Amino acid sequence: MHAGYADAALIERCRRRDEAAFAEVVARYKTKIYNYVCRMMGNDDDAEDITQEVFIRMYQSLGTFRQQSSLNTWVFRIASNLCIDQFRRRKKHQAIAYSLDDTDDSGDKAGLEREVPDATYEPQRLLANSEMSAQIDLALTHLPDKLRAVVLLYDLEELSYEEIARVLEIPVGTVKSRLFNARLQLRKRLSDYLNQE
Repeated sequence: MHAGYADAALIERCRRRDEAAFAEVVARYKTKIYNYVCRMMGNDDDAEDITQEVFIRMYQSLGTFRQQSSLNTWVFRIASNLCIDQFRRRKKHQAIAYSLDDTDDSGDKAGLEREVPDATYEPQRLLANSEMSAQIDLALTHLPDKLRAVVLLYDLEELSYEEIARVLEIPVGTVKSRLFNARLQLRKRLSDYLNQE
């Protein structure tokens, strides 16, 4: 309850154009939103742009936020909607510009697949960039965006089924179904790797 009151007070201060309050919201959520968007979009540049846009949209929409959901849920909803918009724009351009099966002269898929960077010797990233983590990240990129969003919000951001339903504006049953299907697809994608181990 205390967090809800604190969020309500913070939003009220933001509505009065209190820059310190807005800076507090950005400081509280920027890393979580960036990490979520980065995993959704698959690249840092899009993640930076979309994360910035999340807070711009949030600032512009302060007057319409009715506080029927938590600040956390609202910020993730904005991020999810912007990711979906970006996916739609990409699909539109891909259909016009090139096929997903197109390859360049070296046989690489037209820049669509990205190598997982080797950050082995960066101390702060040693744990995060283990072999299994890289395999999971790669498997996540192959999930449809609807399934990927649910997995990231549930397993990484630790939102409840109800919060995810509010973020994505879908029924709780759909959240559970998508989570089940996502985990099934991840298990299939990771089975070869796991069997090698």
